[in-house]
Amino acid sequence: MEYTQVKVLVVLLAIMWLSEAKAQDPIFSQFYAAPLQINPAFTGNTYTPNIALNARNQWSGWPGTAYATYAASVDQFIEPLNIGLGLMVSTDNAGNGLFLMNNLTGFFSYKVGLGNDWNVKLGVEAGAWQSRINSDLLVFGDQLDLLEGNNGKNNTQEGPILDDSRTILDISTGIIIYNPVFYAGLSIKHINTPNDVFLASSEEFVTGLPVRYSMHAGAQIVLKEGNKSRLNTFVSPNVLIERQVNLNQINIGAYGGIGSVFAGAWFRHTFQNSDAAIVLIGFRQKAFKIGYSYDFTVFDSLTNQNSAGSHEISVGINFDYNRRKINYNDCFNLFR
Repeated sequence: MEYTQVKVLVVLLAIMWLSEAKAQDPIFSQFYAAPLQINPAFTGNTYTPNIALNARNQWSGWPGTAYATYAASVDQFIEPLNIGLGLMVSTDNAGNGLFLMNNLTGFFSYKVGLGNDWNVKLGVEAGAWQSRINSDLLVFGDQLDLLEGNNGKNNTQEGPILDDSRTILDISTGIIIYNPVFYAGLSIKHINTPNDVFLASSEEFVTGLPVRYSMHAGAQIVLKEGNKSRLNTFVSPNVLIERQVNLNQINIGAYGGIGSVFAGAWFRHTFQNSDAAIVLIGFRQKAFKIGYSYDFTVFDSLTNQNSAGSHEISVGINFDYNRRKINYNDCFNLFR
């Protein structure tokens, strides 16, 4: 097989394994720019609507086989009721249209004061996921020839596609405890383990979309207090740990803001091997901020296949800008 065919084959087999067995959710490297994706308890970090737009192109060196993920969300805290409300739409495209997943999710959080500047927020989310598979692009192991790859001559003995499109209800929950300096949280995604099986032969092996656990913590160290015309200068070390079935990863690093400029660096490890080094640079102007990050792939197998890393862009619109005198009394500057 040619080198290009090998790359396509590797990705197609990976996609089939993910969709048939134990899928892992797409997660943004700029998790702080898409906090609702990590924990529904983050809902409502601003007193006016906060809009977040995110786009990720993973393994861009593999044309036609890369993973692309897009998300848009809006959320707001309603102070008289101590609740946060939010809405997110997202789409994940794997294998140039082979596997598509779209979702529309609603978010709710409730804040409880514990005294001495400590607070806890409880969050829930419920959404509809629609997954679609293009069966014309599927290639199974029994269709491959050792010399010619997929030559179109072999028919598969795999079970039939149950339905090219499936819509499922997905429910998640989370909690965050925080004060002006420190935060820590836990979220549990897909607690109802919705059934997302496409192949009839897979039903007996799959119990549903696996539960995903997210543990995260961080601190905010203010180096210089801001005022009505100047933002705080701060640094925020943080860590994010994800576990889904036997797939684990830890993302550790720091985010910092100096005036209108912010930057950060993280390292992601999957417990079994190093995955990527991540760098971020961004700029804020009044209510708008934009960030760009790049994942330098360090995993040997992908590096040797010239994956070319991953690109990510985030755009945020915080309408609280005109209310700069607000004292949030928390450590969530990196999430706004």
